[in-house]
Amino acid sequence: MHYIALLRAINVGGNSTVKMAELRALGESLGFTGVATLLQSGNLTFEAGEAAVPDLEQRWEQAVAESFGVPAAFMIRTASEWQALIAANPFRDEAEEDPAHVLALPSKGVIAGPAVASLRAVIQGRERIAAGERCLYAHYPDGIGRSKLTTKLIERHLGTSVTGRNWNTVLKLAE
Repeated sequence: MHYIALLRAINVGGNSTVKMAELRALGESLGFTGVATLLQSGNLTFEAGEAAVPDLEQRWEQAVAESFGVPAAFMIRTASEWQALIAANPFRDEAEEDPAHVLALPSKGVIAGPAVASLRAVIQGRERIAAGERCLYAHYPDGIGRSKLTTKLIERHLGTSVTGRNWNTVLKLAE
């Protein structure tokens, strides 16, 4: 079974630094095969026998904490779940035009409708959001860097951890 794993808050702003070569080696030591990384921000693909995703997340999180001394939240999806995430993107036209400003934000838990409404109510700019299955989609037409729609704000309203990847990265992980 092919899996895609996203680490939250790894190698961002010089914090929680983990070398990708060491992360690949850790995955192999855990018995996973075909372990590959994409970019330096904690994107992994690997193969393993069929397993419950929460069990895989816990296994990776514990191993990273023990090996590197950094807390790491993993959001793992099967390859078919990742394809469904791509197909469900409500901002397809925007992703085609400007993929760097469309984000998929996979979550640890379920995203409830009332939480999305609460988040939508506090958006101060032109950003738009939509919820999928364990994923929030966001379009940042004016850019992400100065937006008030931050991961911290998103997590506070949704009540679950998320990690964002721009649409370019989402598609590269699918390859």
